[in-house]
Amino acid sequence: MTFDQMLERVRYEGAYPTRERAEEVVRAVLAALGRQLTGEERVELAARLPVEAALAFTAEIPCNDGERLTGWGFVKDLAARTGGTAATTRWDTGAVLNTVAQLAGPELLTRVLAQLPSGYALLFGRAELTRAA
Repeated sequence: MTFDQMLERVRYEGAYPTRERAEEVVRAVLAALGRQLTGEERVELAARLPVEAALAFTAEIPCNDGERLTGWGFVKDLAARTGGTAATTRWDTGAVLNTVAQLAGPELLTRVLAQLPSGYALLFGRAELTRAA
């Protein structure tokens, strides 16, 4: 998938009025994800993204484990950074991460989700199953 194709898919999924708006959202969400993901999964995911998307994703330095955000914390942090509401940022995140999930494939996505704190599966368009207490 090219970057232009990725933008068109996100534009369609997110119902954005322009390609420019879709690109803003893609770059913001990927940069935020880049702050959360480390290790082999980060490298493999970057390799599966279009070059422009991979550059946005890897431009941010990953935080240390003490600063890892839950899925909801990720949305709230991104909303604060972009000036959006929690609701619109959740929508933006889903539009981008659903496309990222397709590019990653099921095996890599499973490993990515295993590395991240709770709450990310839904952002990637997957059900998040938890064990009963």
